[in-house]
Amino acid sequence: MMLYHFHDWQRAAMAPFRMAAEATQIAFQNPFMQGNPTRFGRTIAASAELFERSTRNFAKPSFGLKHTKIGGENVAVTEEIVLSKAFCNLRHFKRATENNDPKVLIVAPISGHHATLLRGTVEAMLPEHDVYITDWIDAKLVPASKGKFDLEDNIEYIMDFSRFLGPDVHLVAVCQPAVPVLAAMSVLAQLNDPAQPRSMTLMGGPIDPRKAPTVVTRLASERPIEWFKNTVIHSLPFYYPGAHRLVYPGFIQLQGFMSMNVERHVGEHVKLFQNLVKGDDDSATSHRKFYDEYLSVMDSPAEFYLQTVERVFQKYDLPNGTFTWHDMTVQPSAITQTALLTVEGELDDISAPGQTLPAHDLCSGLADEKKKAHLQIGVGHYGIFNGRKWREQILPVVRDFIRANA
Repeated sequence: MMLYHFHDWQRAAMAPFRMAAEATQIAFQNPFMQGNPTRFGRTIAASAELFERSTRNFAKPSFGLKHTKIGGENVAVTEEIVLSKAFCNLRHFKRATENNDPKVLIVAPISGHHATLLRGTVEAMLPEHDVYITDWIDAKLVPASKGKFDLEDNIEYIMDFSRFLGPDVHLVAVCQPAVPVLAAMSVLAQLNDPAQPRSMTLMGGPIDPRKAPTVVTRLASERPIEWFKNTVIHSLPFYYPGAHRLVYPGFIQLQGFMSMNVERHVGEHVKLFQNLVKGDDDSATSHRKFYDEYLSVMDSPAEFYLQTVERVFQKYDLPNGTFTWHDMTVQPSAITQTALLTVEGELDDISAPGQTLPAHDLCSGLADEKKKAHLQIGVGHYGIFNGRKWREQILPVVRDFIRANA
């Protein structure tokens, strides 16, 4: 249980060396520094930068979306928090326009990365949608006095946000929240709640992980829940606002992400070193932009993580019909108003194609014309919601589906 303390101590112990590396980098990048224009000087600066980045604690980035383009014109965008809860801020990207575009709530995952990982998703949707996003708060920053946050709370938050935004909203769930979003829409339907959204888009989510096992699903299913409790759950040190709260630390989650593609990540850092030595600033900037985001992680509440592992990846409660919310059995078959779109990526090695598709069978009460499934060829998990194929091939499908059900 002292792993978190040791991790922070290690970071603190490396601080003087990191500062020295940063100073070296700045010195050898100074145009007035003798030796800077040479390959030797660039090699020293590149080595110092890699050391500094490998020991840095990456803070949460900003969305930084100040403008969007509508009809060929630049339109100012202002970020505002329209509803704040203990573990999440509902963030709105307000456009300076009177366009009556569909209202979209992007439900971000609580799986290590900040909601800013979906910056590209938000950016691509802004020109034609009124966009909101669930900006989950790092569990280490939430005082223990605020109480717990588990999978049922996650579902309740989604319902609260849907009610706040009104029945004309369209939900887009990226990865992990596909399950709580489908559960939340089911409960709203069962309650005959007037706030039932127009549509929901489930992108690369583990509705039924048994249909297409991956390394992630096998890890979750092959070990008992006690193993996860004893191995990856740790108490926050006293010097954090969330002191003594049990969490699944972001730095452990990041190790898991990196271990899935070790060769790729090592190769990318080798290329960064080579580009810095060559003086290829554009490629180096592109690398920094991606990894500044990728290496910025947050802690997840222990209750939420353990319930997700047990109920989604071990007991398969939703496809088995045994999923409950506050003692109410969740019945996706009750959904008759909220249209369903599923999006899967051919090369997805986290939520492989076939895991999200079962949502259509579960929503048996929904008319066929209100259902659509899209399999995107040539993209992995990240490419479902970011990058060129997301913008050029997936987004048009999502956009047209939303408008068809508006």
